[in-house]
Amino acid sequence: MHLCQDGTEYPERSSQLAETILIVDDDPVQLRLLSGALTKFGYETLSAETGDEALAVLTGPKAESIALVVLDLVMPELDGMGVLERMHKSGIAKPVIVQTAHGGIDTVVSAMRAGATDFFVKPVSPERLEVSIRNALKVEALEGEVARMRRKVEGTLTFADIVTESPAMSRVIALGERGAASTIPIIVEGESGVGKEVIARAIQGSSARAGRPFVAVNCGAIPENLVESTLFGHEKGAFTGATDRRVGKFVEADGGTLFLDEVSELPHEAQVKLLRALQEGEVDPVGGRKPVKTDFRLISATNRSMIDLVREGRFREDLYYRLNVFPIMVPPLRARREDIPALVKHFVTRFAAEEKKRIDRIRPEAMELLTRYSWPGNVRQLENAVFRAVVLADGAELGAAEFSQIAAQMEDMPSLAGAPSTVSADAIPLHETPPQPVPDAAPLEPAGIAAAAAPQPGVLTVLNEDGHVRPMEEIEGEVIRLALEHYRGRMTEVARRLGIGRSTLYRRLRELDLDVAQ
Repeated sequence: MHLCQDGTEYPERSSQLAETILIVDDDPVQLRLLSGALTKFGYETLSAETGDEALAVLTGPKAESIALVVLDLVMPELDGMGVLERMHKSGIAKPVIVQTAHGGIDTVVSAMRAGATDFFVKPVSPERLEVSIRNALKVEALEGEVARMRRKVEGTLTFADIVTESPAMSRVIALGERGAASTIPIIVEGESGVGKEVIARAIQGSSARAGRPFVAVNCGAIPENLVESTLFGHEKGAFTGATDRRVGKFVEADGGTLFLDEVSELPHEAQVKLLRALQEGEVDPVGGRKPVKTDFRLISATNRSMIDLVREGRFREDLYYRLNVFPIMVPPLRARREDIPALVKHFVTRFAAEEKKRIDRIRPEAMELLTRYSWPGNVRQLENAVFRAVVLADGAELGAAEFSQIAAQMEDMPSLAGAPSTVSADAIPLHETPPQPVPDAAPLEPAGIAAAAAPQPGVLTVLNEDGHVRPMEEIEGEVIRLALEHYRGRMTEVARRLGIGRSTLYRRLRELDLDVAQ
C-alpha cells in the first residue's frame, strides 16, 4: 500500500494499457506526490513546473508518447488556462485533466470550454484520480479508433494510423511512403495475417489517390471459372448465367487503387489479361467487343515465393517482373514482438467498445504470455485472441485465464493456462510443467479394434469415440478443413494437393456446408 497527499492509502495496480502522462504543476511536492501515485497505478510520467515548460514538452521529441496531461490551473506567468488556449491554437489534441485548489464553478466551466476533459480539486483521492484518468484515456482511445475506421472507409488511412513500435516496421513504413509518392507497381510480401492490406491502404491514403476507390480482391477466393468475369467484367449474355452486365474490379478501381491479394493464385489465362491491363491501361470484358480504358494504381500481395512459382512454370515470368518492381516485405509478428503490447491495447479498445465492456488493464503474466508466443497466424491471430479474451472477461482487466487457448500451446509456459487473473506475476511458476492427465480407455464394441486416440492437430482420426469407423462424408469434410488450414485458404493449392479441380473443391465446400474463409 502507498500513501497519497491526504494520508489515505491506495493499492498498486496491475499492468496498465496506457502510456505516458505529463504532470504540470509549480508545486514540487504536488509534482512528486502525483508522479508517485501515477507510477504506482502503472503509468510512466513526465513533469513540468511552468506552462512554458509544458508546451515545450508537448511540442518536443517526447510529444508522441504523451497520452494525457494533468494540468494545474493556478501557476505564475503562463497559467493553466493559457496552456489550454495555446494547445488549442497549436492543434495539440491531448486529453487534459485540470487540477485546482479552488473549485469555483466559473473556473471549472471556463476550463471545460477551453478543452479540458475533466477536473479535480486538490487534494485528490487516489480513487478519483484513477477513475478520471481511466475515463479520459478511454474516451481518447475510442475517438482515435473511430477516426481510424472512418479514414479506412474514406480511403484516407495513412502510415500514421499503423500501430507499431518496431524498427522492422519502421523500414516497411519508410518504403511504403516512398512508394506512395510514385505510381510504381508495388507488391507487398509476407505471411498470412501480417497486415498486407493495411500497408496497401496506407499507401493509397498517403498518395495522390487518397479518398479515391480502394478495391480489394482476394484472388485465391474466386472460383477459377469466375476469375476473368470478376476482374475484367462481362457483357450481358456472355455466358450462361450472365443475366446482367458487370464492369469488373479493374473498372471499379478507376481513378483509385486495385489491391490484388494472393495474386500468385491467379490462373494462367487471367495472368495474360492482367499483363495486358498493366501494359495498355485497358481491360477486355468477357464477351465485350472492344477494350475498356481504366486508370488504376496496382498494389498486389502474396504470401508465397513468387520467384519459385516462376521457376516451376506456375506464374508468368514477364508478369512477375511487371509486378515485382517495388517489393515491400512485411515481417511476421514473431520478428517484431515490440508491436504486441501496442496491438493488444489497440484491439482491447476496439473490442471492449463493441462488446460494451470496461476493460483497460492487462495482467503482467498475460502480457508476458502474449509477447512470448510465436503467433503463427500473426496479427490476425492476435486480434482474434484478444477478441475472445474480451468476450470472456468479467472485470476491468485481462489475465492469463482469458488467453487459455494461447497458454495451452506454449510448451515452456504451461502453468499459465487457466491462471486466475488475481495472481501476481511473481506467483506464476513459468518453469514448471503440470502432470498430464491420462485419458480413460473407452469401451469398444467391435472386437480387435483399438480405442480411438484423442485427436491431435494435423492428425485425421478414422474411428469415433465408440471405436466405429466414421462416415465417409465426415472424414472428407475433416480432410478438406485440414487442407484449408494447412495451406491457409489458398484454394488453388488446396485443390492441387487434394487432386481435384477448384470447381469441384468449391462444390464440395457448399455440399459440406464449410466456410470458404477458413
